[in-house]
Amino acid sequence: MKRAATFAVLLVWCAALLALRAMRTNNSLFFFLLWNLFLAVIPFVAAEIFARAQWRATRFASFVIWLLFLPNAPYILTDFIHLRDRPPVPLWYDVLLLFSCAGTGLLLGYGSVMLVQRAIARRYGVRTGWSVATLSILLSAFGIYLGRFVRFNSWEVVTDPMPLFADIAYRLTNPMQHPKTFAVTILYGIALLLGYLALHVLAEESEGTRYTSPRA
Repeated sequence: MKRAATFAVLLVWCAALLALRAMRTNNSLFFFLLWNLFLAVIPFVAAEIFARAQWRATRFASFVIWLLFLPNAPYILTDFIHLRDRPPVPLWYDVLLLFSCAGTGLLLGYGSVMLVQRAIARRYGVRTGWSVATLSILLSAFGIYLGRFVRFNSWEVVTDPMPLFADIAYRLTNPMQHPKTFAVTILYGIALLLGYLALHVLAEESEGTRYTSPRA
């Protein structure tokens, strides 16, 4: 409940910033961020369902949805590519807007990974949980590349899979012709993994402090 309430506050904050900007400029230039935030919510909801599900079919379906839509959460980080001075809105305001939306998306992604990791660790062990978390974050980095630079969407795995899989296969089998694919995937993957590890350590220390009694 606290997780949902926290993310609700963050999403309302982002929406308020967008609304203020729209009222000032009389245009909806950055409203695509609302769609991106909606897509970032999907893996978090799917992870919540996965963590609570009792039926194997429900766990499988929610896990697949989570994995397919997970890249949409950190993807908002790349929306900083749209940042430039756009009077009458000051640049610092757009920095705040993009930071708020990107941060919310990233936290939604990290939160969903934590939920899935813990659920898998309970069933299959800690190592398996960490393996799934690490692989999913690296795949998300690849998904960021596919979304930002090749312009594929998560749902195209179902609606139009052949061009997507053909493009992926071509890039994987011809790595020397696509250095940008691997550079973006590796660098974003490392950055996202480091961020997740840092958040995980901070969360563990916070829990340890909460349950440790002060010395007399």
